[in-house]
Amino acid sequence: MPEAHDFWLFLSASFLLWITPGPDTMYILARTVSQGHLAGLLSVFGVSAGVLAHRIFAAIGLSAILASSALAFTVVKFSGAAYLIYLGIQALRSNRELSAASGMATQSRSKIFNQGFVTNLLNPKIAIFFLAFLPQFVSPDSNNSSSTFLFLGGIFVLGGTLWCFLLVVFAAGFTGAIRSNARLSGAVGKVTGLVYIGLGLNLLRAKL
Repeated sequence: MPEAHDFWLFLSASFLLWITPGPDTMYILARTVSQGHLAGLLSVFGVSAGVLAHRIFAAIGLSAILASSALAFTVVKFSGAAYLIYLGIQALRSNRELSAASGMATQSRSKIFNQGFVTNLLNPKIAIFFLAFLPQFVSPDSNNSSSTFLFLGGIFVLGGTLWCFLLVVFAAGFTGAIRSNARLSGAVGKVTGLVYIGLGLNLLRAKL
């Protein structure tokens, strides 16, 4: 465990990161608006599972490979970008209006969860982030540095998940009004597709 001062500093820094909009936030909001609150919650769980995987990878040293190998970083980056762009094209090709279960009818719950997981897992920027952020609060002289790293990573994932739950609740309420307008509901799928494609193109800009 880090000292009390360091722990509260960690929580303060983490809180600012949680509430700062990023690719995961945009992905979850787009999924919620286009497919409803259940799809949004499943996406949160998927994204959080991806972040949790990155935390484990960082603790055992696999993320260091991405940080030190330009080839590995590039392969993961292009894979993640291609996947997001693929999801965007799929959304653009769908012209269905929103309904209470429009998205859930065409996609299984496991598929929505898996898409959230994969989009996060294939983002090398998350791996680099954990390598840069968490070690600041872990003493290199500690006998339990790995345990502390995992503990802080778990706190970060938990807090981020709870924040994303709040975003889903907000977005789900917003989509209730959109569904009553046929023109707006018909445009949501296209906007969602453009968001996914934009996230993919943004990921292509990532550098070591």
